[in-house]
Amino acid sequence: MAQTKRKRQTKHRGNAAGVVESRGRTGRKPTPAEKRGEIKRAKEERVDRRDRPPTWRAAFYRAMLASILMLLVSIILIGKSDQVVPLFPFVLGAYTLISYYTDKWLFERRQRNKVKQGGGKAARG
Repeated sequence: MAQTKRKRQTKHRGNAAGVVESRGRTGRKPTPAEKRGEIKRAKEERVDRRDRPPTWRAAFYRAMLASILMLLVSIILIGKSDQVVPLFPFVLGAYTLISYYTDKWLFERRQRNKVKQGGGKAARG
């Protein structure tokens, strides 16, 4: 048997003058910090990704991605996975070290250039 009851529709209904009034905020109440705008300021004050010091975790993840890609390419090109797979831990370790120290070098160079150009902005932040 077909359903006879229709779903209720919510509409913007105008008042007597024909003006449609908005319903306003219907979600949760804003926190005091949101009312003052502190959250927006915190987002604006975020540190540029290049100004954060390098981490071993980021270097490891980057090296893991590069190692897996190299493993797949090597398996496709060489075709003998029993020769390629044992090299994976060595490549992962080497890529991790190379990635971390490259990031560290770039970070330190950027900080030196910021101090030279900006008059000490890097020392404050």
